Amino acid sequence: MKNNCFKYMIAFAAMLFIAVPMWAQETTAVAAGDSGFFSRLFANTALIATAILTLAAVIAVSQLLNSVTKAQQIKIYREHGLESYLEEVKKEEGSAWQRFIQRWTKAVPVAKEQDVMLDHNYDGIRELDNSLPPWWTAMFYITIAFAAVYMTYYHFSGSGPSSIDEYEVQMAKGEEAKEKFLARQANKVDETNVVVMTDENDLALGKTIYDQNCLACHGAAGEGGIGPNMTDAYWIHGGDIKNLFVTIRDGVQGTNMIAWSTLLRPADIQRVGSYILTLQGTDPPNAKAPEGALYQPEAATEPAAEDTEN
Repeated sequence: MKNNCFKYMIAFAAMLFIAVPMWAQETTAVAAGDSGFFSRLFANTALIATAILTLAAVIAVSQLLNSVTKAQQIKIYREHGLESYLEEVKKEEGSAWQRFIQRWTKAVPVAKEQDVMLDHNYDGIRELDNSLPPWWTAMFYITIAFAAVYMTYYHFSGSGPSSIDEYEVQMAKGEEAKEKFLARQANKVDETNVVVMTDENDLALGKTIYDQNCLACHGAAGEGGIGPNMTDAYWIHGGDIKNLFVTIRDGVQGTNMIAWSTLLRPADIQRVGSYILTLQGTDPPNAKAPEGALYQPEAATEPAAEDTEN
């Protein structure tokens, strides 16, 4: 009976663990002014009913196991006489602490294994009717309670993040780390490894940089103004991405073209240079007359340190 009470207490604790998070969620919602208390309570009815049925099942299984155990004990007592019965009764004597330690560490000595030997014989292997160690049984019930709390907290009550939520958070952190890594790598760009960017996002950023910094001198469509026309095939300092990168980065001495390396990161210089190359051949209205030499890509050379823009 005491053993049954202990099991029922564990089951009742599991019920509390299920109910408390739900109650806390509803209380928080009410405090926040959410008027959907009864609608959410109705939605949780199925969960409450499931918990009650689970508790009833645990009690039923516990009673069944207890009945089987008692029947086996009676069988042993009948086979081994009154002395075995009195010995079992004597084990129940002593303080509650002593009984607890006795139950927690109980094990049948080798000399008494015959007392719990069953008739089952499998190829010479005999089966003993030993009870499971109490620590193992306790862990079993703890895992049941933990599972109930876990499922309620993370999957039913909405109080904790679900596996999908945690996945999305980790993916967001991964993307953030990726962006930081790419930013560090992008800042290592120079005239020796710069390439034309074709990604739409990079070109859009390049256009934004152009509109903010280059439009005043080169025109909204690259038609030219104070600075040269960016849409024709004539260039003063070379027309490939490497020449453009050096020109934008270092500027042109004696002109209004400043060294943008003090204001723009290497990655941004690469983006605006790539965007400028998309203006080639667009033939905007009011285009400025060509300046410099006709650029021949196959005849392009590596930019010199003093080379600078169109």
